[in-house]
Amino acid sequence: MAIAVYPGSFDPVTCGHLDIIERASRMFDLVIVAVLRNPSKKPLFTVEERVDMLQSAVCHLSNVRVDHFGGLLVDYARRQGATAIIKGLRAVSDFEYEFQMASVNRKLDPTIETLFMMTSNEYAFLSSSVVKEVASLGGCIQGLVPGEVEKRLRGKFRETGGNKFGQDKGN
Repeated sequence: MAIAVYPGSFDPVTCGHLDIIERASRMFDLVIVAVLRNPSKKPLFTVEERVDMLQSAVCHLSNVRVDHFGGLLVDYARRQGATAIIKGLRAVSDFEYEFQMASVNRKLDPTIETLFMMTSNEYAFLSSSVVKEVASLGGCIQGLVPGEVEKRLRGKFRETGGNKFGQDKGN
């Protein structure tokens, strides 16, 4: 059974992420979408919320499972029996960092391959950060994220007074 891990923060999941997940699901018997628990970052959504949103977004894909992890990616991939790590690339600027990480992962475990997948052109501009910024300013994010994610973003920004960090809009 060919198993791949698609790691990320997914804060929140975007249509660009889903593009990669759907395409990877056609290449592997099982794709594990793995939400990274990174204590040094301050995400908008909790790990549990991100897992829940992802599960909702991929429920139509029978060979995709959503999980979360902390620590080294290669250790997690090894525990899952994965032979591949999927990394999505939007632009050349993504490649340098991802190449460095792939090289480190290969050094740590040469049996796990990193596969780079170019995001479809229609999502090349899209990132979770851009989505959060647009949503925090009241802009339209329809078609950038799944419908459930759009609702949750709107709710989250209502809770925080309409901007990214819950700060006074006058600052």
